[in-house]
Amino acid sequence: QVQLVESGGGLVQAGGSLRLSCAASGRTFSSVTMGWFRQAPGKEREFVASISWSGSMTFYADSVKGRFTISRDNAKNTVYLQMNSLKPEDTAVYYCAVHRGGSYYYVRSYDYWGQGTQVTVSS
Repeated sequence: QVQLVESGGGLVQAGGSLRLSCAASGRTFSSVTMGWFRQAPGKEREFVASISWSGSMTFYADSVKGRFTISRDNAKNTVYLQMNSLKPEDTAVYYCAVHRGGSYYYVRSYDYWGQGTQVTVSS
């Protein structure tokens, strides 16, 4: 069992930066791939980024590539999402999740989810 708690969201102007954190409890954190997803009002939850257990492999949605960076600190049981050059279209609730198998891009490939943290980007 893994419990996830996201933090770091807030209100920021376009072009600004935020760093999200996802703190995990549970003994298996350091051995699992983690992902970040987001969900805007009226839209489906969508993949943002994922990182392998060692941090050696990362994947990004095209919409955030070059602006967002996913990282992790297994000693702290935490995964991060550094978001730079934020745009109004990045406004959403951001969730972290534990990958259980299958494509990294699909919601159904993840089982444990946090409660989410709101990111709002003003123009």
